[in-house]
Order: sequence, then structure tokens, then C-alpha cells
Amino acid sequence: MICPHRANLKAAKMMDHSVNADADRVAAALMDGQIVLLPTDTVIGLAACPTQAEAVARVFDLKARARSKNLPIMIAAQDQIDMLGGIANSAVEKMLSSGHMPGPLTVALGVDATRAPDWLQDREEIAFRIPNDALLLAVLRRTGPLLVTSANRSGQETPNTTEAALAQLNGAPDVVVAGVGRGSQPSTLVNCRVTPARIERLGAVSENEIATILEGLQ
Repeated sequence: MICPHRANLKAAKMMDHSVNADADRVAAALMDGQIVLLPTDTVIGLAACPTQAEAVARVFDLKARARSKNLPIMIAAQDQIDMLGGIANSAVEKMLSSGHMPGPLTVALGVDATRAPDWLQDREEIAFRIPNDALLLAVLRRTGPLLVTSANRSGQETPNTTEAALAQLNGAPDVVVAGVGRGSQPSTLVNCRVTPARIERLGAVSENEIATILEGLQ
């Protein structure tokens, strides 16, 4: 169910036949500069188009998040890493082949400014994830990379329903895809820009799993 934020929200199961139509509507809203609240394969997320500066600023405001804390990026496929100017290394390659791409694994890596889009020109590092979610992937294939972050007020617990997220945020998004996040934890964030790679946020992928993935790297 997709609705403006003032509508009466009801939990709705997204049926396969509706994914393309819903993806069209969500993608159009994002490209128009709107903010979308939606379930992901982990927790509830806030999404904005990175080229829409006003929408990006509003995401920071909704979360009461410091502007110094960059927003993570979601992509539809591994080949979009190059579009972002991402600098891959052996640790990144291990993450990509780990079985958690797509899935609840976020990877931080360096950025080559000569290949990065304009909206990343001031960044030396990015964090990206490929979600394991049919609607999100369909949206990302239409829009290209998006800024998608957990829909919680900074420093508070991450909600797992759209209703709980709306109650917590500092304001309201433009569009709500009603539902429940499919996971109880956020993604695990691994910084592969540093050597050795290190976990910066422990989430759905365990510390032991990450150690196994990175085994053999110096």
C-alpha cells in the first residue's frame, strides 16, 4: 500500500503482480524530489534521490542527524559501484562474493573523484548496500543509486514498522509504503577502505561471519 503520509495506514502484503506498478510510483516520487518511507529487507528506511538537494536535507532533518554523518547509498547491482567512483580492493571483492550481496551487508570504500558523480565530489568515502528486496531493487533499477537510511531519529532505536517510524521522526515524509521491515536488525557495516577492514556497526551479519569472509587477507 502506497499512500501520502496523512492517509490511514494499514499493514499490506506486497504481492508480486503489484511490484512493478508500485516501483513506478515510488521511483516517480523520488525523482520528483519527494522523500519515501518504506520497508526494506532489514528495517524501515527513508529514501531520497541524491541529486535532489532539498530532499536530502530534509532526510537529515527528519532524523535530526548531524550533516557531518553521511547517508548510506543503495544500489541495484554490483556494476553500479563503478558509477559511484568506488575504489575496490581485495576486502571489497570478498564482501561482494560473500553471499550477503544482495543482503544485510553495507560496505564502505574509497572514492575516485575523477569517476564519481557530482553529488559525491566532496566525499572521500562512501558506504553502499544492495538490498534483498523486490520492490527496492525494482525502484533502484528505475532511479539509479539512492540515499536510503534507517527511519529512526538519531540516537534512538530503529523502528520496524512504518507506523512506529512516523511516530518517531522529526516531521513526516511525503510518501509512505506501509508495512514491516523484514529484519530485526540493521545491516552490518564493514569499512574496507582501511587495512585491515573493520566492522563499524554490527548488525544482521555476525562478527564471526565477517571474520570468515575476510579470512586470508593481511
